[in-house]
Amino acid sequence: MSASAENFWATLPLGRGVEILTRDANGLAAFAKPAGVLSHPNKHGDELRSLLTASYTMEGEVFSWVDAAGAPRQLWLLNRLDSATSGVILVANDGELAKEVRAQFKKKRVHKIYQALLFGTPPRAVDVWRDLLAVEKRGAKIRTGARAGHIPSESLMSIIRTRLTEPRLTLVRLEPRTGRSHQLRVQCAKRNVPIAGDQTYGNFARNREFAKLAGTKRLFLHSLETSFNYEWRGKIFSCAAKAALPPEFEKFL
Repeated sequence: MSASAENFWATLPLGRGVEILTRDANGLAAFAKPAGVLSHPNKHGDELRSLLTASYTMEGEVFSWVDAAGAPRQLWLLNRLDSATSGVILVANDGELAKEVRAQFKKKRVHKIYQALLFGTPPRAVDVWRDLLAVEKRGAKIRTGARAGHIPSESLMSIIRTRLTEPRLTLVRLEPRTGRSHQLRVQCAKRNVPIAGDQTYGNFARNREFAKLAGTKRLFLHSLETSFNYEWRGKIFSCAAKAALPPEFEKFL
């Protein structure tokens, strides 16, 4: 990897707590995004609490800034996580490479694994959740419902561990087979096992009680692993990234 490329990654204007998990010689990288950090600025003034503390163009889904030497720099965002969700998020420093990886998302060839801490316990240890969801977008805000919807959504759920004493909590593995906005959060809430700390679709009274015990108001949803293959300049490459489960998930299990 060239000295120029090394300098590019070493001098990124990373947001608070953001870390580089992995990167390859083609310019594809995975970051670990903490809970509370925006995937990108939604409006002017959001830059300081975003993945990169840089300006962002919605049309190209690209961050832009000028480095210390005065050279213009860009980094393309390849997927998003809700600000309240932590974990793996992908970027590329080449616009054409970004198009190739985004195509893998559109073709549903990207495998994503999440872990979540739920209030209660799903009735089955392993289950495939299929729903018809309704997604409504109002400016920068998205709301998804599980009633009167027409958008097919599917996830594989498997129980990892259950806490039998109060508060009753279950750590689950969630593998979305479709990529709908807020899909996992809504599917959990629909089955009366909402994700702990979900301020939009969750159990608000239990959230308040749990926040006191946990010492945090975060959403207990984490993008654990992302993996896929992609073609670049006539060759096939593999990408696999994992962001360790934050320690607050383990505190009650």
